[in-house]
Amino acid sequence: MADYTPAIKKILLQNNCHFERQGGGDHEIWYSPMTNRRFPVDSKIKSRHTANGILKQAGLPKQF
Repeated sequence: MADYTPAIKKILLQNNCHFERQGGGDHEIWYSPMTNRRFPVDSKIKSRHTANGILKQAGLPKQF
């Protein structure tokens, strides 16, 4: 099963999003200047739907 986390973090960083802090459990809180929102990123993203949902929260198009 795929782990989308490294690819998601790379895409977020390339689009000026940044890590803000550690969240609850194994989540990180990231910030997107495009949407002016904070959103959680799990350390083990196994679903492409979840991966695309994170990109949507960051204001980015689907990539998976």
